Formats: sequence, C-alpha cells, structure tokens
Amino acid sequence: MKHMLALAVLAASAATGAHAQEFGFAGREFSVDLGVGVDVGPDYPGSDDAKAGPWLIWRNAGFTQPGSDLREGFAISPSFGTVGEREASDNDDLSGMDDIDAAYELGLRVSYGTGPLTAFGSVRKGFEGHEGLTGEVGAKYRTDLSDRLSLWSGLSLGYGDGDYNDTYFGVNADEAIPGRPAYDIGGGFNKAAITFEARYAVTDTIALLGEVEYGKLIGDAADSPVVQDEYQPSLKLGIVRKFSFGF
Repeated sequence: MKHMLALAVLAASAATGAHAQEFGFAGREFSVDLGVGVDVGPDYPGSDDAKAGPWLIWRNAGFTQPGSDLREGFAISPSFGTVGEREASDNDDLSGMDDIDAAYELGLRVSYGTGPLTAFGSVRKGFEGHEGLTGEVGAKYRTDLSDRLSLWSGLSLGYGDGDYNDTYFGVNADEAIPGRPAYDIGGGFNKAAITFEARYAVTDTIALLGEVEYGKLIGDAADSPVVQDEYQPSLKLGIVRKFSFGF
C-alpha cells in the first residue's frame, strides 16, 4: 500500500508538470498539504459506536498564484481513503454477520477553484475490505479570519457502486435472522454531509488542521437493517506540511 501511495504522488506530480504549459499553468504553482492525524468516527458505516483511527491527510491541492493560498482553476490529484474493519464479535447487533477487513482506497480527485469557492469530485477503488468504487461530489467555501486562520464550510454527497454498498449495507441469505432480513442493495448515493474545516498556519509551511463532519446516511443505505444510526458524525485533528511546485 505504501508503494501504491508513493507511485500515485509521483504520477500526479509528473502529470501536473508535463501539462502545466499546455493548460496555461505556467507562472503558477501547485501546492498541497500533506500530513497525518487522528480520525474519530463511526466504528463502521451505519454504526452507533465511535472509534479512533489514523488520518492520512492530502488537502487543499490546487494551482495558485505565487504567494497566494487561493486555489484557482482545475486541479487533478490522488485521492486516498480508508474504512476500518468490521468484526461481528465486537457488536451484538452484528451477530451472524460476516467480518469485513479494513479497506484501503486509491483514486483521483478533480477540483475547480474560483476565488473562495471550490467544487470537487472524487472516485476511488477499494482493496481488501471492499473492491468497489466510492467517492464524493461537493463544494466548499473558504473564509480567512486572519493571516494564519482559515475556515472552510462545505456540502458533499457520498456514493458507492453496488459492490461497495452491498459490502457495508447488504445482508445475504446466510446472514439473515429474525429482525434482520436479507437486503440487496445497488449502487447510488449513500451519505450527505456538512463539513467545517479549520487550518491554522504555525509557520509558512506547517499547519494544524481540524475538521468536524455531520453526515447522514441516505437512500437505500439508510434503510439497511445493518444500520444502527443514520447520523454519522466525525472529528479529525492533524498536522500537515505544505509542499509547493512552481512551473
């Protein structure tokens, strides 16, 4: 997995540099916040219990004018995600359900920034825990409270294909029991979320990040008999370093 992430970063950097002149990005710079932190969120999709896990941070990628932090125009960058393992022995509500290994997701994120507004979409392929496709579409708005503190407020919709949704929200015939009938689910939007992010610049390159997300399962995912709570809040805290590449 580490090799996959490294290759993705190198590929994105190479592609960005190769096409900078072609798409009119010459004279601008590409910057991104990279770091690590902790993510406290649902134990598994639909759980009413919380669990802490690692947060691999790739944030605020995009093109800017030198000396500016506003992302302008189109940007393509890697998108990473993880979903923790789900073990039936950890929750009485999952008795008789198959265990699901931790999943690692790798894909691409496309964004378009204009002033303080950024629209984005991402798609990722899962490995190990699930082998489906998942991602988000949404937009966020930036507010600068000072030279060091910036806030983002955003809206997003999460989706998954049939493989993804069936892994976390489906119930097969062998797992069905009274009160938990078999449930077949296809692909589609599965979560709506409101997010609030904060970035505090400790130095020109080091910053602290925080994010609060208030998510709600929607559609067929919300109706799954596996879901114990439709509301899926999460809290993330981390530290990042800003990397910039001029063209």
